[in-house]
Amino acid sequence: MTDYSFPRQARLLDSRDYKRVFDDVVVKAADRTLLILARPNEVARPRLGLVIAKKHVRRANQRNRVKRVIRESFRLNQSRLDALDLVIIARQGLAEQDNEELQKLMTKLWQRLKRKAAALSEGKQS
Repeated sequence: MTDYSFPRQARLLDSRDYKRVFDDVVVKAADRTLLILARPNEVARPRLGLVIAKKHVRRANQRNRVKRVIRESFRLNQSRLDALDLVIIARQGLAEQDNEELQKLMTKLWQRLKRKAAALSEGKQS
């Protein structure tokens, strides 16, 4: 049975967690409007952190919408992801995407991230 919840244990909660990811990025997945930074963690499940700056997504309702769509996408895809700490960073132009475009973009980035993480773990085992 797949767990689709988004409990507290699936979130990056404090600045130390974010700093660890920023200081030790192992895998990146990027698009024109989003960047995902990731590093392996010790908790045996993926954890998500969001950086949606007011500079890139001006209005609060747009920032909340973007975060909601990204969290939902993570919630549905977390069972397919490795045990990584993930920080998703918004870039200019993200607010112009509607929910459907953002959902498609997230699906593409999860696949890219999974492929890069698998290639990395194969490289370590060789």
